[in-house]
Parts: sequence; structure tokens; C-alpha cells
Amino acid sequence: MIKLLQQRLLFLGLLIVSPLMNAADNTAWSLEQREPFALTIQQSKAISLQPLHTANKAWRLCVLVPHLKDTYWTGINYGLVEQAKALNIELALFEAGSYYGLDKQLSQLDNCIKQDYDAIIIGSVSPNLLRDYGQPITKPVVALVNRLSHEQVNTRIGVNWYQMGVNAAKHILQQSNKPIKIALLTGPDKLGGSDSVEQGLIDTLKDSPATISAIHHADNNRNLYRDELEALLDKQTPDYILGSAVAVEAGVSILRQYQLTDRVKLVSSYLSPAVLRGIYRGKVEFSNDDQVVLQGKLAVDITVRELQGAKAFGDIGPKIQSLYPKHINNNVLETSLPPADYYPIYRVNTDQADPSE
Repeated sequence: MIKLLQQRLLFLGLLIVSPLMNAADNTAWSLEQREPFALTIQQSKAISLQPLHTANKAWRLCVLVPHLKDTYWTGINYGLVEQAKALNIELALFEAGSYYGLDKQLSQLDNCIKQDYDAIIIGSVSPNLLRDYGQPITKPVVALVNRLSHEQVNTRIGVNWYQMGVNAAKHILQQSNKPIKIALLTGPDKLGGSDSVEQGLIDTLKDSPATISAIHHADNNRNLYRDELEALLDKQTPDYILGSAVAVEAGVSILRQYQLTDRVKLVSSYLSPAVLRGIYRGKVEFSNDDQVVLQGKLAVDITVRELQGAKAFGDIGPKIQSLYPKHINNNVLETSLPPADYYPIYRVNTDQADPSE
């Protein structure tokens, strides 16, 4: 009990000082480059990259993201903004509102191409976004988090989401050699990384005693996930629910409501502040951590490097961390979560109006 209390106090203390911890990057980033580019099964090699501290001009970056409705993309936003400020460059960010906002993101892409931006960073709502655009892509494009299929895209910042599913499945299999049922609620159907997570999980569970008992999809909205979880639990009681962070956050309260907290284990495909609290409190058994703040910083850093003459970096991003009780990365609040009081910022060093104001 005393040790748990100490962990919670440390966690709260880190939340308070996290803005200071994120103020500057003076140490090299530990990263992975993966090959072949854009394929599901990849080999990775560890690399170390010292972040840039200056840019040779005030580059103008246009950034597109699916939404800023959860702390995954808010963490990405925080990293983007911090590195843009550090390099004293311009950044304008536009969100599509959800993974179903293809038309809106296409319109935003058109604006990025036609306006005076030097490069475009795209967290796409669809891997075919650039092909759907149907017009020449006249500026450098760097993919962020999600797949982006186009012959002009040769750099993607992020992790392998198939491997996220593999890691989660391996954790579950390590907990029991008995038959177990797993229900999936990984995110919007075939959008973002949800299909890759599911495929990694399915492939890893082959020839194991574990079976997938249900697959549900919803946009990243806690109320939608509550509905999906209630529909699931009204029909069955799985041993595990593996879901997006938003689904797992909803799952904590739903399991309590159904008095199933001690029977059904929660596993998150990625991290959020609420998931981290759940791990500390023993309500969440496991979470991947793909270090989204670092991903945001890296996206700006790599884009500037390429604008200044560097070759394409291919698939590059942080190493996926595994978090569970008594095994939490000491740097989690520096690399993975925005400060507790952070609100998304859409404009850095630009006269354009910030839509949040």
C-alpha cells in the first residue's frame, strides 16, 4: 500500500512539472528506422538522432490531422508545436473533425498546396488521400502516424501499428495458457491504425488457446464506445477487452457498472492519461506506448531536415514501449503525454487566425 501511494504521489508530481520537462530537448532521441518502407512486416534498427536546435530559414509548414478529440492527437499536436517553437518556424494546423472527414481533409490539402507553404505534414484520414485528391502534389509531403500511399511520399513518422497488435497479443498470451476470449474495440473500421492492430493481434493468436469473440468499431468518442461496450457485455463476458485508449477509458466505468472489474481485463492499444492512471490503479492491465509527443517533435524536425537537403528518412519513429503495473517508462510524461492543462494550438509564428481563439 505504501509503495502504491508513493507511485501515485510521484505520478501527480510529474504531472505538475511536465511542462518544464518538455521545455527543451537537449538529449538525443532514441528511434527506430524500419524496412521495407510502408510494408506490414518490417525489420527495425535502432538509431540515435540529436534534435535540431535551429533552422536555416523560417520554413512554413502546413499540418493536417484527423482530429484533436483525444489525447493521442493532442499529444501529437503538443510535440509539433514545441518543436516548431524551438526552431522558430511557422506552423499552421488543420483538423478534419474525425476519421470520416475525408472531404474536409481534401479541401484542407488543396489549401496547403495552393498557399505559400514549404512542406505538408499529413496525419491522413485515409491512406488514399493523395490519390483521391487527383491533382499534382507540388510540395514535399511527410506522412505522420497513419499510412499514406503515394509515390511522392518516402518518409513516414510513426510506429508499426501491426506490431502494436502483436505486442498486445503477446502480453495476453503470457498471462495464461488456458482458453481465453478476447473482444476487440480498436477504433474506426479500417481507418487509422485499427485494422493493422487487429491483424497483428489475429496473426499472433493463431494456434494459441485464445480466440477473438467479438469485434466492434466506433469513432473515437467515449459515448459511442459506451454503447458498444454495453452491447458487447449484454451478450457475453470476455476474458479480455482490447481497445483503443478511448474504448478502454470507457471500459473502466462500464466494467464497474456491470460488476465485472475483477473478471474482465483491459488492454489498450495505445496510451492516454486516463489509461496511465488505470495502470497505476490496477484497472488497466497493459498498454502500448508509441510516444506521441516525441512523434510530433520528430515530424517537424525531419521535415525541416528534408527541406534543408537531407534524404528521405523512410519509416522512422520511436520504439514502442510496453507499460503495465510496476513497468512504466520513467520518461512517459516527457515523450508520450501533453501537460495536463494543455489545450491544442493551431498556429505557431504566423499571423493567421487561430481557430481555437
